[in-house]
This record gives sequence, structure tokens and C-alpha cells, in this order.
Amino acid sequence: MDKTDLCFLDTTIALAKKGEGKTSPNPLVGAVIVKQKQIISEGTHYRCGASHAEINALRKAGAKAKGATIYVNLEPCSHFGQTPPCVQAIIKAGIKRVVIGMKDPNPLNNGRGIRQLRSAGIKVELAIEQQKFKKFNEIFIKYITIKLPFVIVKTGQSLDGKIAGKNGESKWITGKRARNYAQSIRNRVDGIMVGINTLLQDDPYLSCRYKGRLKKDNPIKIIVDTHLRTPLNARIFSSDSPAKVIIAVTEKADAQRISLFKDKGINLILCPFDQKGRIDLRFLLTLLAQQKITSILVEGGGKLIGSCFDEALVDYAYFFIAPKIIGGVVAPNSVAGNGVSCVQKAITLKNARTDKIGVDFLVCGDIVYH
Repeated sequence: MDKTDLCFLDTTIALAKKGEGKTSPNPLVGAVIVKQKQIISEGTHYRCGASHAEINALRKAGAKAKGATIYVNLEPCSHFGQTPPCVQAIIKAGIKRVVIGMKDPNPLNNGRGIRQLRSAGIKVELAIEQQKFKKFNEIFIKYITIKLPFVIVKTGQSLDGKIAGKNGESKWITGKRARNYAQSIRNRVDGIMVGINTLLQDDPYLSCRYKGRLKKDNPIKIIVDTHLRTPLNARIFSSDSPAKVIIAVTEKADAQRISLFKDKGINLILCPFDQKGRIDLRFLLTLLAQQKITSILVEGGGKLIGSCFDEALVDYAYFFIAPKIIGGVVAPNSVAGNGVSCVQKAITLKNARTDKIGVDFLVCGDIVYH
């Protein structure tokens, strides 16, 4: 494998990005078919249930695919799902070489596709450095191997970590560009989660308006609400926020209200308490994964975000920091919960990066627990 191969593999990632926010619970996949170092066709997996990237590329190439090399960021599938296996199509097309970014972590495939291709006499090469490809599909990898959603925390805060003033008013701490950036994060996830206090205080829509368009089917809105205090006239139920709503409740919720919400077709998940007397978030995430929710953006408030960190559930975090100081003991913080006992056990960011987003600053990175 040479630099040219790596360049074509990079192209597969660029193509795969076109499917962001639409392929779940499937991975993001792009494919390039090359002959004599010239691209003859490209393919993207655009949405779950639609043709895979390899099939789209093969269709565009037609007879030209014979004797060519196909590049794909993820091992081609060998099993029947909503669509036929890509491996058989590659073999049938007469492809002579397959270059793959990473092995498929799905237990249904996981090297099987590579073995079938090699058995058919096709040369298969796997990238030596696979971290880039694993990072790109980290949501899918966690979901398919651990059976939990990939959890992202996003918060907008002041320099001193406040998300509202002492009277609870929070609009707006960060600027418009930071808020638009947050919409691009929403576009990539299956669900948005907030606690009941955030819902009651802000009455947010929790919708995704990306590039001027309102997404209708996702992200799903998930409310953590121990006593089922969610108002039926909340904005999350309005036509301006059309995606489905899921409310996590406990046995402390009023039985009549539970019946009322169910009669209106609202999905309620009855959760047990954890050892600290809070909704068991790991239990909730497990059930959400069973509903094919592969990624969740936790947007607040501080108590819910703190609980997610306390339970080591967070995988990635975005902190949008406005150059403002709010101060005060009463004003809520972006991260509450129990916290750590000493600085040595502080949660850290790996692969952290910083950006200037309009008037605000963004700090983000992978979460590391100690």
C-alpha cells in the first residue's frame, strides 16, 4: 500500500461524510473505484435501507469495474441485512483488488467479508494505521460492540462555568455562530437528551435546523423526568419540533399522567433508580440502544450532565465558552453531579482541540476517566 492508496482511502471518508445524520444505525461508508490511478466512479451510503456505498460505486462504473481496484473505508459486508451483501457484488463485477480502511466490528461480518474476497482470488489489503477510520465511525463501533449509544455532551457556558444567571435566565450566553455550530452537532446524532429542569426552565424545541432545513424524523427528543412533570403543551410536542419524544420516568410518576401520555402515543420508558436515587442512566441508555438509537447529545442541565460524567457514560464533549463572567453561588454550573474526590481523579480530554467560533471559544475532545 502506497501514498496513492492512502489518498484514495481519504477520499472514501470524504464521500462517507455525505451520509452523516442519515445512515444510523448503519456506519458511514464511502467507496471509490480506480483504474490506472484514475477514479472511474464513487459511491456513498446515503441512508439506512438504501444501497451501500460499494453498490452505488459499482453501478456507476458498470463494465469498467472489471479489473479495477475498489477502496472503501470499512470492510464490505458479507451478510444479508436490509440489502444484499456487497462482497458478492464486488466478486461478480470482476474487481481484482480491494483496499480497506478498517475491519468491520459487526460480529455478523468482522473479517468474514475479507476472507470471502480472498477466497474468490481477489487481493485484499487493510490499512496498517486504522485509527483514523475507527475514529470516523466511533459511534457505530460503540453501538455494535458494546450495545450502548455513543454519548456526547454539549454545553454553552460563561468563562466561570455558568449556564444561566441566578434567576435561571440563559438566553443567550453564547453567540449565534456557536449556536449554529451546535445545530451541526445535532444533525449527526440520533437523539437529544435533557433533564426535566432544563425543559421547564427553557421550554426548548430540541429540533435540528441544519443548513436552513428542519429535520423531521431525528434527532429523537429524550427527556429525563423522574416524576413525569413534562407539560403536554411543551414546545417539544409542537409542529415546529416534529421528531418523536421519549420520556424516561420512574415509579414515582403519577399513574394517571402515565396513562394520559400513553393515550397520546408518547413513548415512556419506566426506569429504576440507581444507587444514588437518580434515574438509572445506564439502564436507560441500554434500552435506547435496543431502539436503534446509536448516539445521544446531552445538552443539559448541569445535573444531568454531571450524572452522565459520574457514571462514566460520556464519550465526547463540546464546551462552548463565552467571554463573559456571570458569578454567584446560586447561578447553575454546566457540570454538577457528585464530581471527583480529588484533582488527580479529574476527568480529562484526549485529542483536545480549541477553536474560535465567532465571539466564543470551543474546547472539545474525547473523554478519559481516571
